Formats: sequence, structure tokens, C-alpha cells
Amino acid sequence: MPLSEEELRLLEQMERALSEEDPKFASTLRGTSLRRSARRRAIAAGACFVAGVALLMTGVVTQLPVVGIVGFLVMLGAGTVALTSLRGQAAAAAAPADPRQAEHPSRFTVIDGGRKSRPRRTRRPSGSSGSFMERMEERWRRRREQNGGFWATPVPAG
Repeated sequence: MPLSEEELRLLEQMERALSEEDPKFASTLRGTSLRRSARRRAIAAGACFVAGVALLMTGVVTQLPVVGIVGFLVMLGAGTVALTSLRGQAAAAAAPADPRQAEHPSRFTVIDGGRKSRPRRTRRPSGSSGSFMERMEERWRRRREQNGGFWATPVPAG
């Protein structure tokens, strides 16, 4: 059940008062700290990637394959962490995918009725119940009845 106009207005007033009273807490609710932490993770992963390249080159120069393999694994892990944090940061900055969610002027996310959305199942018309094979068999029966049977040949008129 969606919120009424009065409830939405009261919620907006409370959000404004919260952002004026405690801006640090309000920024935490907006998700800016999540973006910052994702950015920090990406920067740390970049530094680890450079360290992995250094380990890989050290392994090649010293002819110790174990050091080179460790360097490659460090590079692989750092690249994975960097990509996932950058994707998460881009997803956090993107608009909400749910059309019932809207960006509020105070940058808080307002969800319709405060409920978690579930994908709705579309109902089939009452005549098309049953599995796919049952529907195909029913179509086949209807065609046979309309055409006078599968092997029936057209009878010449006259």
C-alpha cells in the first residue's frame, strides 16, 4: 500500500530536519560513504596490482618461478577487486532500476510504500492453463477436428 500524500509530506519534512540536524549521518544514509569506500578499494587494488607486477618481474629476473606465480596471483586478485569495486561504484551512482523508486530532492531514496518489491508473475488467460506440451496437444486436436482429420484429403465438390 503506497504512502498517502500527507505521509509523504511528513516523511520529506523529517528527512529535511535530519539532514539539517546531522549532515554526516544524512550523507551516510545517502550512500556517499559507500562510494568513497569503493573508490578506496579500487585505489588499494591498483597499488596491489603494481606490487604484483613488481613481484612478477622479480620472479622473472631472479629465475624463481614461485615468485613470478605469486606476483601473477596478486595481480589477478587485485584486478578482480578493482573491477568489482568500480562496478559497484557505478551501480551506486546509477538511477534506481525500479520505476517505483524515485530520487528525492534531499537525495534520500523513497520507496513506494516502504516495501521491498517482488517481481510479479503474469497470469495467463484461463484457456491456456497447463504445460507447454498439453497446450500443443490441444492445438493439434483442434486442428484435426477443424480439418476433418490429419490424413483427410479434400473432397472435390460436385
